[in-house]
Amino acid sequence: MISFDQTYFKKVAEDIFKCDSPTGYTHHVIKLVKNYVDAFGYDSKILNSGALEVSIKGTDSSKVVATSAHCDTLGLMVRSIKPNGKLALTTLGGPITPTLDSEYCVIYTRDGRKYTGTIVSTSSAVHVYKDANSKSREIDELEVRLDEKVFSKEDVEKLGIQNGDIVAYETKFTITDSGFLKTRFVDDKASVVILLMLLNYTSKHNIKFKYDTKIYFVVYEEVGHGASVVDKNISEFVTLDMGCIGLDLAGNEYAVSICAKDSGGPYDYELTTKLISMAKENNLDYTVDIFPFYGSDIGAARRAGVDMKGALIGSGVSASHGMERTHLKGIENTLKLIYTYLIK
Repeated sequence: MISFDQTYFKKVAEDIFKCDSPTGYTHHVIKLVKNYVDAFGYDSKILNSGALEVSIKGTDSSKVVATSAHCDTLGLMVRSIKPNGKLALTTLGGPITPTLDSEYCVIYTRDGRKYTGTIVSTSSAVHVYKDANSKSREIDELEVRLDEKVFSKEDVEKLGIQNGDIVAYETKFTITDSGFLKTRFVDDKASVVILLMLLNYTSKHNIKFKYDTKIYFVVYEEVGHGASVVDKNISEFVTLDMGCIGLDLAGNEYAVSICAKDSGGPYDYELTTKLISMAKENNLDYTVDIFPFYGSDIGAARRAGVDMKGALIGSGVSASHGMERTHLKGIENTLKLIYTYLIK
């Protein structure tokens, strides 16, 4: 069984999490991931969509199996420049917008410049606005205050900022002494690191994959079409994404969640049962759950016409699409389950 190297996880996680990659602006993180994969000695290529495909020859070529994690994250985009020099916003994916109030951010321009700022409420001062505490924090009531001397739309335009520029908000990446990974974008950068750990381990120990395998580091998952680009010859596809926590769900931050059904319908019964059996046989801490408001790369691949069995696993994540958190134990259990599926 694969071992979980916490020191290596922390090193790679810091690299991946601190590389801004809102959906639609993922070329930097894909290049970073490819550098890791190349160093492990595996064949990979960047697809037209911007996703990275890793192809591995298995000991058995009777079928092709796949796994994936998505490198794109939630984010924002400049919708317009206001007359007072503030930036109006539109969302990339579905962040919980009230959690964005007072977050630091970076604006990336089309010509390669970047500027810092803060996301603030349009009623940002309690000494000025009567509704400072009560005003909605929907996206139309949030704006970016640039860290530049600007007083007008024209001042901002002189900086090279325009509609459609990317706004990435701070990750706050932290791993606590008690083993919690608390940061924005555990969904799904934790899974990206898990797959890099797996490839590092199999390369270092010269371990063969059971079947011909495709590993995808996809982009555009947060807007619904990430894995639409996968190979149509895939027979089985187990994607890695976040597990849900809350209400009557069984999931927690220390276990690998196995999803039986999400808002797109049930996952493949036989493949899901196989993963549950593997978790039991290897004494992994696991849960089985229904994710009520959720979609994944499996749904995107199905909609693209891939004839496959599909399943979903991932570490349980608290406060998804807000200030997220999971535990290294959940990450370890997820790593061991995907390793067992691909290797054993």
